[in-house]
Amino acid sequence: MSPYITDTAAWQESWDRQQEAYLPDREHRFTAMLDAVDAVRDGDRLRLLDLAGGTGSIADRTLRRFPDAEVTLVDLDPALLALARASLGDRVTVVTADLGRPDWQTALPHRDYDAVLTATALHWLPAERLSRLYAELRDLLRPGGILVNADHMPDDALPQLSKRLLDRARDRRSARYAAGAALSWAEWWERAAADPTLGPLVAQRHAIYPTGHSPEWIPPVFWHLSALAAAGFAEVGTVWRGGTDAAVAGVR
Repeated sequence: MSPYITDTAAWQESWDRQQEAYLPDREHRFTAMLDAVDAVRDGDRLRLLDLAGGTGSIADRTLRRFPDAEVTLVDLDPALLALARASLGDRVTVVTADLGRPDWQTALPHRDYDAVLTATALHWLPAERLSRLYAELRDLLRPGGILVNADHMPDDALPQLSKRLLDRARDRRSARYAAGAALSWAEWWERAAADPTLGPLVAQRHAIYPTGHSPEWIPPVFWHLSALAAAGFAEVGTVWRGGTDAAVAGVR
């Protein structure tokens, strides 16, 4: 990308470490998501959509597990997409699209995916848009295909315990940041902005999100299951839970 960047793998590792500091069980959720994909795989074929895929963490793990998979990665962030393109090369089709727009699908190379995976991203969308997106994703799946969304999804039956779990996780992260054990989200972006290659892309990112993403909206897991059922999925349920996070699945 630039002589200043030692290599792309270092930036990808930096992103992953920053994300893992925020989500200590990140790899567990990825494994559970790919287990679900494996369970519905139809023969040798696997065509997968990494939705709001950022730097390509899910796409990379998909290809490690399924080397012959045909993967499409979709995101809007120019800095993260640059890292995805640099690290994944021609192994993945990388697409720029805005999930907030109903025409985002026009940029896709296919209309019949076996699986759609997304993690810690769709909470930026408002309720009405996310509900519609679930229906759009159902229509992109082949019969028997699967959507898995892993995100902040508290159990509404455990409000007090959920609050304590969130407080505990926050305190642990704060201690790690204070000790320099990991970069926070803000610190990672500050370093990216200081890089001569990534810096202009970070500036473009700020132009796309002048006040950040849409306000975070964290509904309980039951809301997602209801929305998936309303979107027409034949089966809906939870395939993973870790604290106040969960991965919900819809099978077409």
